Amino acid sequence: MTPEDLSSALFDIVGDRLRLRGDDVSITLGDVLLERPRNRDHGDWTSNIAMKLAKRLGTNPRAFAAELLPGIEAIDGVASVDVAGPGFINITLDTAAAGEIVRSILNQGDRYGHTTVLDGLSVNMEFVSANPTGPLHLGHTRWAALGDAIARVLTASGAEVTTEYYINDAGNQMDNFGASILAAAKGEPTPENGYPGEYVQALAAHVLEKAPDLLTLPHDDAIALARDLGYLQQLDEIKTSLENFNVHFDVYFSERSLHVADPETGRSLIDDAAVRLAEQGHVFEKDDAVWVRTTDFGDDKDRVLTRGNGVTTYFAADAAYYLNKKDRGFTEKIYLLGADHHGYVGRLKALAAAAGDDPDVNITVLIGQLVNLNGAKLSKRAGNIVELDDLLNWVGADALRYSLARYPADSPLSLDGEKLRERTNDNPVFYVQYAHSRTRSVAKNAEAAGVDRSAFEPSLLTHETETELLGSLQELPRVVAQSAELREPHRVARYLEEVAGHYHRWYASCRVLPLGDEAVTDLHRTRLWLNDATGQVIRNGLALLGVSAPDRM
Repeated sequence: MTPEDLSSALFDIVGDRLRLRGDDVSITLGDVLLERPRNRDHGDWTSNIAMKLAKRLGTNPRAFAAELLPGIEAIDGVASVDVAGPGFINITLDTAAAGEIVRSILNQGDRYGHTTVLDGLSVNMEFVSANPTGPLHLGHTRWAALGDAIARVLTASGAEVTTEYYINDAGNQMDNFGASILAAAKGEPTPENGYPGEYVQALAAHVLEKAPDLLTLPHDDAIALARDLGYLQQLDEIKTSLENFNVHFDVYFSERSLHVADPETGRSLIDDAAVRLAEQGHVFEKDDAVWVRTTDFGDDKDRVLTRGNGVTTYFAADAAYYLNKKDRGFTEKIYLLGADHHGYVGRLKALAAAAGDDPDVNITVLIGQLVNLNGAKLSKRAGNIVELDDLLNWVGADALRYSLARYPADSPLSLDGEKLRERTNDNPVFYVQYAHSRTRSVAKNAEAAGVDRSAFEPSLLTHETETELLGSLQELPRVVAQSAELREPHRVARYLEEVAGHYHRWYASCRVLPLGDEAVTDLHRTRLWLNDATGQVIRNGLALLGVSAPDRM
């Protein structure tokens, strides 16, 4: 009896009862989702369906719950059912039915935990999007870990997700970047508003290798060439750093492409954006500039598209980019922005509304808070930042990813680097990974001892720690779905720590291997199933966070 089986059975019972009552009330399977009671004395599963429907039915929740009890009691595998509090229905499964989740987990393998709750949702997930003028640093690291984990739980919940990196490769900062590289190539000081750091020296050497005649070119031409060659090299380094961090982007979208005129129409995407917003009736002219009346949609002020001198603004690029995402067919556009971008929430949502979208449905703006890592050294190569590559060498990708993903995005975060390097149970990532490696070790030793999975008798799993462990294993699909719907992958990390704790306690109390000359029994074989199912759950959960599940530690 899996949670899905029980929910489906409950759905049928409630539907039958409504028809018998003659009530014109419709329900969906989502209305009868089950939850684990915090207190296991209240059963294996609880439902609030009676409380949900009572008002619509004009009845008392406990009374309606009592009408459902006979049908629930008749479900094969249900040991007992009772009504608690204001109308909660608490369900206890018999041991065999509860243990069937093990078979389901192993049959589904890597797919266990995946659901279809977000089927039909097409998501563009944009995150990191750091300027290609220097290496990625600690702040980018948090957005990379969170954004990638959010994309993974969304995908596991049925959404079609495209991960995207917006390359800010247009504007003054790129010209300043080119001027900095050229100055380094000439052996001159960094220009005002330029980029210092040894990495600029390395980029200058790269540019000179690619373009030996750089220093003979006219100044403006030399800056443009240094900018473009240095930019491509820096972007390649950013991509390599992200790949080393196990973060993969489907699309790298260049801001420059928004400014390029179409050969046929002579207009750029930014030009088209202004036309389209005007067609929606939200564009006006004032003070020799072109504006979008975003205050109509809750923004704190109207936004300029084009200044009086004909120069387009950053908002114009934002508008063109949003409309490009819309044209690509994404139901929802998710932006994960840094702590200094709070002002973007209102303007982006207003932009979505001005473009004819529903800002409560078609756009989500997540603001992440700052992070610091105690003991991290500033980069000698990049100056006054903590560089991602240095962090990977010091702490490792797994410890970084797990630790950054186990906290909500909107909470400031201070991590202890030395603690993350420890191989102790005080280090959460080690605690979870060690539980997985222990399952692999048990399986290997079981094979050597002649214990296999030729028999499975879940009714034998009666120990208290087995009940606990089975209960937590059943939770993965619900946790993943909730993490996806709330865009909160930290729920997966905290769940894995709970599973690891239950597994370690079970390991200390229940033997998979026979002692001495003891014969191998079906209890040993069944416990091997439980051991392997636990490993599968931990492996699946870690994969959703982009963290490895080592076989040995």
